[in-house]
Amino acid sequence: MTETHVSVWWELLPAEVRKEIDDLVRRDARLQAIHLALEAGRIHGLGVHEAQLVVHGRYVHHSGGITRAPDRPLDPDSLAARAAECPGRVVAIEAVWDGDTVHDWFVDLLAVTEDPAGDHRLATIPWGAAVRFLGDDAADARHPSATAADRVGRDLAARLSVPFHFASPDTPDDGAPRLRSSSWPSPTRS
Repeated sequence: MTETHVSVWWELLPAEVRKEIDDLVRRDARLQAIHLALEAGRIHGLGVHEAQLVVHGRYVHHSGGITRAPDRPLDPDSLAARAAECPGRVVAIEAVWDGDTVHDWFVDLLAVTEDPAGDHRLATIPWGAAVRFLGDDAADARHPSATAADRVGRDLAARLSVPFHFASPDTPDDGAPRLRSSSWPSPTRS
């Protein structure tokens, strides 16, 4: 879809809806803006993909005036505090790829627990947050989300004295082999 098509879709939306979408974009409420564009534009045949492109166009238009939601901290203290809140004993830290049509590829950093067994999201690291976190190191050959997740995941795992697992650090793959807490031997208890 060309920029012209996106602007045609934009103009088909009622003026009050366009104003509300712009307000949502300036507050960095992307999903709400997409939902609003989709609902208001459905009558004209606007689908999810077109709604995403319309909202992306508004992000480009307002690029200097968006109040971005702050990134979740990726420092060891914050992550360790989140891990400590997980139910069960943390037995590993795992980085896994995920993606969607809005954010493209991103990495979730998980605490893998036993007693009860489970995976608990500690952080989601999209491209932009990774670049801001890495600063000058963002020029790594890998996807910035992978570089950031690998760095903070390894640091956190070392701090917690548990293994770190990232099955596909070099290539986005949401089907990469996952770590299961049952595969980790239970430590001897004293």
